[in-house]
Amino acid sequence: MAKFVPVDPFDIVIFGGTGDLSKRKLLPALFHRWLDGQIPPNSTIIGSARSELADAGYRRLAREACEAASGKDWDAKEWAKFEKIIYYAAIDATDPGADWGPLRKRLKTEAERPRVFYLATSPHLYVDICRAVGKAGLACEASRVVLEKPIGTDLESARAINDGVGEVFTERQVFRIDHYLGKETVQNLMVLRFANTLFEPLWSHNFIDHVQITVAENLGLEGRADYYDRSGALRDMVQNHLLQLLCLTAMEPPNNLGDDEIRTEKIKVLNALGEISPEQVKKQTVRGQYTAGLSGGKPAKGYLEELSSATGSKTETFVAVKAEVKNWRWAGVPFYLRTGKRMSSRHSDIVIQFKAAPHNIFGQGVDSVNRLVIRLQPDEAVRLFVQIKEPGPGGLRVKSLPLNLSYAESFTLRYPDAYERLLMDIVRGNLSLFMRREEVEAAWRWVDCLIESWETSGYEPEAYAAGTDGPLAAAMLLDRDGRSWWKEG
Repeated sequence: MAKFVPVDPFDIVIFGGTGDLSKRKLLPALFHRWLDGQIPPNSTIIGSARSELADAGYRRLAREACEAASGKDWDAKEWAKFEKIIYYAAIDATDPGADWGPLRKRLKTEAERPRVFYLATSPHLYVDICRAVGKAGLACEASRVVLEKPIGTDLESARAINDGVGEVFTERQVFRIDHYLGKETVQNLMVLRFANTLFEPLWSHNFIDHVQITVAENLGLEGRADYYDRSGALRDMVQNHLLQLLCLTAMEPPNNLGDDEIRTEKIKVLNALGEISPEQVKKQTVRGQYTAGLSGGKPAKGYLEELSSATGSKTETFVAVKAEVKNWRWAGVPFYLRTGKRMSSRHSDIVIQFKAAPHNIFGQGVDSVNRLVIRLQPDEAVRLFVQIKEPGPGGLRVKSLPLNLSYAESFTLRYPDAYERLLMDIVRGNLSLFMRREEVEAAWRWVDCLIESWETSGYEPEAYAAGTDGPLAAAMLLDRDGRSWWKEG
């Protein structure tokens, strides 16, 4: 049985408290932590937005969100206790004359009490909100500020945000969140590597043939058209989620689990990523944009049809990259990154493919490679595919089957989702699963170089039908190397 250790009493202010992120993720996450006894009853949750709402109105909004997220596990009696710590403060943080009094009176004044400012808003408001919080005198020594991705749209804008937030909060008070790092299987990757002598001696170019990291979505724009068309798959997914997964896969063992130790090793990986030049970009990357097709057996519109203004946008909805980590451990090992919308299914995987046996004694057609497959979603699991003899007479037949650790089957209780875990780490002041400024900027430096190479080479997105696994060029990216994308079953 998992044991949930309560955190100290805290205050959390959610700017953008009536928005989609708050309703889908943050408020349900806090309620589930309450149900497991992690949140003390003298804590305070304050939603804040420009809308005029009373506490009762915000509590109704929060209840609807939490009840929808809980489903059949809804607990009305516990909600009646939980809603007593929920309040609302209407503030336009971009208005220099805004009245911060209603928020100030809700915040406790104990110097050591954690005070979390969660910016569930558009990133272009981050600096304005932080400066307003500082000007109102609400930032204290025990404050933390949480920044959602994307932090900027390129290296220059990321630096501007980091500089502006840094005027009010120290680096150790800034929690740049990527919810992928809160997933159980992502964290288990470090345990698999560094707590098991079985894997770490094999974790290098000596034994690993290549690595695949896929984050596939079967949905389209889902109300994010304006944002997504300015961003695209590279900025929206690769710059943060996929590069973070790459870092955890490729990093050197940290000296300990201290937050700066882990983050320093991740920065080393980002700094070792080989830049992709305009001459290499069509050989090492694929850009795609989905057209009309079938998704889940139903007709699906193409990307241009989903936009509010279909004016021939060149924004990519699919990216595949053959990346290289140019250091001693990983020399010559390709890291294939892939993400896209309107693909055949929703799944996120890290596949470590080991080299084949040096001499195959079982004949042609026998797969002699081992794979470690880490499934992040939808069903978290770790599978090690090994070769075994298929039982029965009539000759020796070899089959690849997984040693399977399924979280749903192995852990019968409900375990916290990513936001639940990360919110509690924020309250504790644990920075290990959050990005340091240098991480964000190193990732943008690599992504900016790739975007520049696309633009210089004139590489436009290739079409792929909704409900498929991306453009044909994505399969050819691996086929040229004698490899193929992993597909289970």
